[in-house]
Amino acid sequence: MQVTESEKRLCMLGPPPTVAEPVRPADGPLTVRDAVRAAEAELDGVLEARLRQAREVDPVYARDVAERVAAFVRRGGKRLRTAFAWCGWRAAGGAGDPAAVLRTGAALELVQTCALVHDDVMDGSPLRRGAPAVHVDLARMHRAAGMSGAAETFGASAAVLAGDLALAWADDLLTETALGSPHGVRLHREWQDMRGEMVAGQYRDLHAQATGASGVEEAMRVATLKSALYTVERPLALGAVLAGADARTLDALRSAGRCAGLAFQLRDDLLGAFGDPAVTGKPADEDLRTRKPTCLLAVGLRTAEARGDEEAAAALAPGTGTGTDDMVRRMRDALERTGARAVVESTVTELAAAGLRHFARTGAEASVLREFTSLVERASGVAAGRTAGEAA
Repeated sequence: MQVTESEKRLCMLGPPPTVAEPVRPADGPLTVRDAVRAAEAELDGVLEARLRQAREVDPVYARDVAERVAAFVRRGGKRLRTAFAWCGWRAAGGAGDPAAVLRTGAALELVQTCALVHDDVMDGSPLRRGAPAVHVDLARMHRAAGMSGAAETFGASAAVLAGDLALAWADDLLTETALGSPHGVRLHREWQDMRGEMVAGQYRDLHAQATGASGVEEAMRVATLKSALYTVERPLALGAVLAGADARTLDALRSAGRCAGLAFQLRDDLLGAFGDPAVTGKPADEDLRTRKPTCLLAVGLRTAEARGDEEAAAALAPGTGTGTDDMVRRMRDALERTGARAVVESTVTELAAAGLRHFARTGAEASVLREFTSLVERASGVAAGRTAGEAA
């Protein structure tokens, strides 16, 4: 994919940032863990460059918005999307420039930042990654500085801009990577599709909450669009196209990513209702307090209605009140009594195992399959490798 210097200037794009060739172990390519570390080093360099640009534009914007975005990114996260992109590249043969995969991983971490910052604003979530959510932190800054107007409105508005900035940085980095890759057109097309799916999923989530939708099919649709595709399926495909993957390999990876991504989201649903805040970095009962239309709640409500369990159905039905400790307790009891928690746990296990079986169809080396298995187990919280072996 060739562009002229004048076209680069027109698009306000410079050449791709230089990246040192990752040091490989003597026995072969980087492991997933080492690749994630290398991508984080690349990401750190990108953030420093973007912060310098922001300070040249305006010091107040740089201090209040750009620096908060960079701090959020650096605060961590699972880095699953980077890891899955690397696995996709390796599964497709690992041909081409590994630095392009690392830059793509860094771009995925930036788009994840956008998604989380905006999601917290929409959901009114107070915590993220064990610290105040960006909109909460900005509201605190507003109050401390004695600014005029409502602090919460300022915080939400400024956080929207912070998420937009993270997305802009992500798009810039991905575009720069695509311009330097022989597979740039395919890479950019995958990226475009992923962004559209993210927005569709977020809107369907808002729509479901506003309309009181409580069906399992609706909840699964939201889970697929909002999480499964951009957490696993698209990162695997982004990595694979950088290796020039053929249609058969891409099809296997997409199926693997869809299953593993849904397992990840369903595990997140369980953590949102029963998780430990010290582990998740966010309130354990937030999904229940807001009656978020998750698959877990949908399964519980459907089962309660089918069994004629009016008490459980009343506890889980949308529009029956939010926020109280007693309500959360009754909802948890209902999810246990109807068996919804056990059903979702079982579904997570089945989906994780199916993801591994699909991944094996790529013909990837045993070491790559082991690393993918480890990632799926980390994301889903189940021993997926053992389960897949038993099923086979």
